[in-house]
Amino acid sequence: MFNIHRFLTLTLIMAALSLSGKAQHAHLNADNGKSISTGALVHHNVEEIKGLKMGPFVKLDNGNILTVEGTDCLISSDNGNSWENYPVFDDAENYLISNERAILKTSNGVIILAFMNLQERANWNWQEDISDSPGARLPTYTVRSLDGGKTWQDVQKLHNEWTGAVRDMIETENGNIVFTSMMMRHHPGHHTVLTYKSGNEGKTWERSNIIDLGGIGHHSGVTEATLEELKFGKLWLLMRTNWGTFWEAFSMDDGITWENIRPTDIEASSAPGLLKRLESGKLILVWNRRFPEGTDQYPSRGGDRQWSEVAASNHREELSISFSENDGNTWSEPIVIAKVGENQKADPTYKWVSYPYVFERNPGELWVTTMQGGLRVKFNEKDFTH
Repeated sequence: MFNIHRFLTLTLIMAALSLSGKAQHAHLNADNGKSISTGALVHHNVEEIKGLKMGPFVKLDNGNILTVEGTDCLISSDNGNSWENYPVFDDAENYLISNERAILKTSNGVIILAFMNLQERANWNWQEDISDSPGARLPTYTVRSLDGGKTWQDVQKLHNEWTGAVRDMIETENGNIVFTSMMMRHHPGHHTVLTYKSGNEGKTWERSNIIDLGGIGHHSGVTEATLEELKFGKLWLLMRTNWGTFWEAFSMDDGITWENIRPTDIEASSAPGLLKRLESGKLILVWNRRFPEGTDQYPSRGGDRQWSEVAASNHREELSISFSENDGNTWSEPIVIAKVGENQKADPTYKWVSYPYVFERNPGELWVTTMQGGLRVKFNEKDFTH
């Protein structure tokens, strides 16, 4: 016999359990989101920053913000509305800073930039019969400034091999600078990840072991890594793969030796994420999930031994965020903050929203920009955490 009192009691218990668990949210759509000038749809707690540069950015001691573009350093005193240009190189005709780059202001005020020099890009000629591009060259460089970006010095080439990306840079508790890079390997062609460490604020560098997990294809292997420091001096590296999740590695010597290389349980598209420690102590991860929100499939790419030896999701139409309060052991429920609008999907410039940078402009005020899709937005950490 149906017992209304038992039914109501069970209903209340289930509601309480639901509220005590992860917060539920509706999938981002035209009804609960809003459109921005690029045509993308963003979460209702996200605001567009029109006209902002791509970044990445650093905050100077006087509150100004700094980024780079082309061969120049750019400094803004009005939150990115206008910029002053300063040349990075004396012989600018020999350099062109890549869109994928990493920049940092050390605790002593030194600005360090790591990048690929597009002026030296050479010999990319992918040959399908051997699944390789022998002799491909795209070097990794660093340069630094001792006066807040107005002048630059110590330009260094760290390796000459093809660098797929430079994505992230941190200063450790020990005062060392560590940034992520890549190095193409051959016979067959595939990508690997490595880091560089400096104990003197970018004056000299030491190379890590190379993380080489094999692969066949011009988008194969491990690529486009991001990193952060965890408790007790451990560094955590997250790497893009074609295997459905980020892979991770750990270092106890500030990025010289990477070990315990393994898959994570963070499902991810074949696209890079960005990991950042916030002023609150939380970690934020910004990335493209393996599948669109609410689904478990997406058309695969690769598996042809040209793009890669395995087929992979290349989903880049939604950008998600998640937070961790325990150094990445657990994460908040992912939330899509931006997705490609219906009218964008046929436009090569805006068909994706991926390759993110994260900048904490003020404590709790986060700017997210992307290389692909031209996303330029900001939001408050408190609006997405509890």
